[in-house]
Amino acid sequence: MSEAGTMDVPPRLAVDRLLDDPQTRIIVCCGAGGVGKTTTAAALGVRAAERGRKVVVLTIDPARRLAQSMGIDSLDNTPRKVRGVQGADGGELHAMMLDMKRTFDEIVEGHSDPERAQAILANPFYQSLSAGFAGTQEYMAMEKLGQLRARDDWDLIVVDTPPSRSALDFLDAPGRLGSFLDGKFIRVLMAPAKVGGRAGMKFLNVGMSMMTGTLSKLMGASLLKDVQTFVAAMDTMFGGFRTRADATFQLLQAPGTAFLVVSAPEPDALREAAYFVERLAAERMPLAGLVLNRVHGSDAEQLSAERALAAAENLEEGRIVDQESGKAGLRDSTDPDSDTETDTDAETRTETRTERETAADAVDADVDGITAGLLRLHAERMQVIAREKRTRDRFTSLHPEVAVTEVAALPGDVHDLAGLRAIGERLAAGVPAGA
Repeated sequence: MSEAGTMDVPPRLAVDRLLDDPQTRIIVCCGAGGVGKTTTAAALGVRAAERGRKVVVLTIDPARRLAQSMGIDSLDNTPRKVRGVQGADGGELHAMMLDMKRTFDEIVEGHSDPERAQAILANPFYQSLSAGFAGTQEYMAMEKLGQLRARDDWDLIVVDTPPSRSALDFLDAPGRLGSFLDGKFIRVLMAPAKVGGRAGMKFLNVGMSMMTGTLSKLMGASLLKDVQTFVAAMDTMFGGFRTRADATFQLLQAPGTAFLVVSAPEPDALREAAYFVERLAAERMPLAGLVLNRVHGSDAEQLSAERALAAAENLEEGRIVDQESGKAGLRDSTDPDSDTETDTDAETRTETRTERETAADAVDADVDGITAGLLRLHAERMQVIAREKRTRDRFTSLHPEVAVTEVAALPGDVHDLAGLRAIGERLAAGVPAGA
């Protein structure tokens, strides 16, 4: 806390400096689901390309909003150049979407002979594993990142991490899958293949009969056979999974990698962001800062919520409106050119004046009602702003060293390059609109 009793302002995340630094080769956007990671990754890619970098954005978002925003009919496992993005000094943008199964297939095809690769790809257990085994998506994201970095075709890779229930899954899941493939269960199933022939089957049937009987009941005899066939075919590849996962993990720790934790100014999202910041520190991974999306601001912050509500109540109750407002003068006025006035003329004049006053009163009431409504909307906005600031301040008090950039809440979804450029400008500015 400062001497004035207000929360110290966190350091500002210099996004353009990060994007312009040629030493920055990988930016990983991570955070809880639904906080705008995909949009942030895409906006960073567009801005970096238009500032002269050769960029590829890797997204793992199943909603495919990135393709729509970039005007690409479809994204797949191959980087595609984005038309309409041309930066100085040869800057350009490519984008791709992780195809989890295809990436797994490429690993099998690249690390085994054609006959064995075909046997693995046709195996039912492998097909289930590659399509949806817990942690496979995150592991394959790591694999694809390693492949892109090894090609050295781009000087900046922006990664949109999987929309996991927990942001920590991106770091944990590859290790879990590697442990599974290297674990005791796999080694036991591999034992008959290592012994070979009838001796192997005898070993399995006699030495492990109780265990395999239990597994057959749990998994089904057919599935157990598929697993054993898969393990026998994959025998020489298991060590490679762990080795590559470890290598990519080290790549994430290396200089040239920058993590951006993406969040929204909401308690649950910032709680997840805090966990991730602490985990990155524990793993010695380079954190660039926090991107706080969908932050509300106002051009009239000098008018507090309390004053706006009080003014709205006064208008609605008529306490600050002069109901006469000069109308008495109309009531007493007469036509200066008229020497005499008949009773009929007086009656007509009175009726006209009454109608005019009634219409004026109705207009005044409408204006007062609209103004009161606008004041109440402003009060609600100021309450949201205050709540978001309290939530942000709790985070920054726990992690005062984390640089922050705030991105204004937009009225709708981003669906084109112009929208991504607008997000990029807000990322670089670091403050919400109207703040």
